[in-house]
Amino acid sequence: MDLIDLAWPAIAALPKDTPVVIPIAALEQHGHHLPLFTDCLLLGEVVRRAKLSTGDRVLFAPLMWLGNSDHHLDFPGTLSAAPRTYLDLLEGLAENFLKHGFRRLVFLNGHGGNDVPGRQAVFELRQKHRDRSDLLLLLATYWSLGARPWESDPAIEQREMGHACEWETSMILRLDPRLVGDHRAVPPVPFGKGFEPAVRGWVTQDRSVPGHIGSPHLATTEKGEALFRAFSADVEALLGRMIAWDGRSWNG
Repeated sequence: MDLIDLAWPAIAALPKDTPVVIPIAALEQHGHHLPLFTDCLLLGEVVRRAKLSTGDRVLFAPLMWLGNSDHHLDFPGTLSAAPRTYLDLLEGLAENFLKHGFRRLVFLNGHGGNDVPGRQAVFELRQKHRDRSDLLLLLATYWSLGARPWESDPAIEQREMGHACEWETSMILRLDPRLVGDHRAVPPVPFGKGFEPAVRGWVTQDRSVPGHIGSPHLATTEKGEALFRAFSADVEALLGRMIAWDGRSWNG
């Protein structure tokens, strides 16, 4: 159910163990062939599918379109909240729901740049409310929940999410091919190792002059549907675990 469709007495009457989903995405460059709103469009579709399976058992906040996209600011059109600002924004949103009595919150993430501040936000929230044992505070990036989409569609070649890549381009093709430029003419940009297993600070132009990372020329509509099915199933499973959580244990 959607928060924005309900009047406040209906929100007040909800069981406080109802999981709350706060979808977070971004508005940023996606190479020469995908729209700035790509992350929001893709997460929006994952959320739409999750709503179909959860009915009135889960409360969905509106999708947050502003993300932490500072690493894309060299490309015109990108809008970003700086990392600390974004972290504070997420904590503030969660605090609103905690004030209203809800105890099970998940930031459902659709943008790689939100991952670090999102993790830090749930860490800081837990420390702030360390005397409570009834809180479930999660950050979940939809493509990092265990799906192996190449097993359902062996034509999928990438094994991880890139940027405006085979995966994202395929999913936008599935949503609306009119939004996709001539992806077949776009040359691949390798992921690279970048001093792994160390974590290197980077901006997008360190890795890609055109803005994409991965292989958009491999994208197809069929792959897009396989990817949506895999990622949506993972999100639905996570929400099921949140619903079933006993309110106390570490494992869920």
